[in-house]
Amino acid sequence: MKLIVGLGNPGRKYEQTRHNVGFMVAGKVASLIGASPSKIRFEGEFAEGNSGGKLIVLCPHTYMNASGKSVRKAFDFYKISPEDVLVICDDLNLAAGRLRIRRSGSAGGQKGLVDIIRHLGTDEIPRLRVGIGRPPVGWETSDYVLGKFTKAEHELFEMSTTSAAKAAIDWATEGIGVAMNRYNADPSSKPKQLKPKKVQPKQAKACLLY
Repeated sequence: MKLIVGLGNPGRKYEQTRHNVGFMVAGKVASLIGASPSKIRFEGEFAEGNSGGKLIVLCPHTYMNASGKSVRKAFDFYKISPEDVLVICDDLNLAAGRLRIRRSGSAGGQKGLVDIIRHLGTDEIPRLRVGIGRPPVGWETSDYVLGKFTKAEHELFEMSTTSAAKAAIDWATEGIGVAMNRYNADPSSKPKQLKPKKVQPKQAKACLLY
């Protein structure tokens, strides 16, 4: 059994914002594995499916900075190990569209991940970061991460979040080593990996109530 956690903020106000790429990826994972209809539980929204084993997809509704509260409830209920949890989040320090999977490590300033590490009591938690790039000169970081994608960014993030969803499934089915080797490369050197099968917009919101 694996738990895939997408981080973001609930509510229409935050739809299609850079800080919500974790929700976007989680929704696509749920769609790709044909997960059950989502339910409200563990102070979040979750769905169950199978892909080489049982997969639980969770989107905490506790807001980004308190994500650990929701994750801890699911973690305790399913009695899983930290290495069986994959946290998907945005990353300012990665170029827009880049993916990076790691077995463990610091939160790197990502406050949702900070809270999950605090609640689980370990940083030995796999994480999949989706790069959103640095804010333009003169922008406040909070305005940038909570800002919506520009028209120019939509195509890039449609591709990168779909690639990230496939990476999460590969992590669950083939192991983190395979997923790291397959998805951590610079996407500009492997453009074919950024042309995944399109997921319809309705399906992409599988982890959101609206």
